[in-house]
Amino acid sequence: MTLEICVKAAAGAPEILGDCPFCHRVLLTLEEKKIPYKLHLVNLSDKPQWFLDISPEGKVPVVKFDDKWVPDSEVIVGILEKFPEPSLITPPEFASVGSKIFPTFFKFVKSKDSNDGSEQALLEELKALNEHLEKNGGLFIAGEKITAVDLSLAPKLYHLKIALGHFKKWSVPESLTHVHSYIKATFGRESFEKTKAAEQYVIAGWEPKVNA
Repeated sequence: MTLEICVKAAAGAPEILGDCPFCHRVLLTLEEKKIPYKLHLVNLSDKPQWFLDISPEGKVPVVKFDDKWVPDSEVIVGILEKFPEPSLITPPEFASVGSKIFPTFFKFVKSKDSNDGSEQALLEELKALNEHLEKNGGLFIAGEKITAVDLSLAPKLYHLKIALGHFKKWSVPESLTHVHSYIKATFGRESFEKTKAAEQYVIAGWEPKVNA
């Protein structure tokens, strides 16, 4: 069975995979579970009618399960767990690790005031992730095995790395060695290489948000 999935096309390049971290999360899950899928790239700045017919709110990702199109990456990855091997279920005690990194990054990358505390807030969240990884002793958040929480966080760290490097000339401090090891381990997976958006399209995707 081949699943159909609609994802964001790159800004200005509708035939190329775009920069949505939530689409990336679902694609990573499909790849890690080795589930065959057919990709539909959607130009979100000029949404075609066929797409609005299946996703009235105009949001991606959406995946077709049993003739029904289902939105929301959280819901989608939950349904994908019915494909049992390999299990990607995150133990409940680790499910929220790193969950505040993306919103604090979002505030910092948009910030025009260097004294608004947004950089420090992001640093605190990255330090918390570093401490968790150090204490837990594994390569990934739940240990030595990659799980759903990693497949959610890694695309967001990819956006963080590219967008802050480009717009702020900022990078994750070298002192956060466990975060760097985590980034290397997740970004280096075959599934990640295969499903990541090119850096130029991540930058293009963030440009209007940063300059808003």
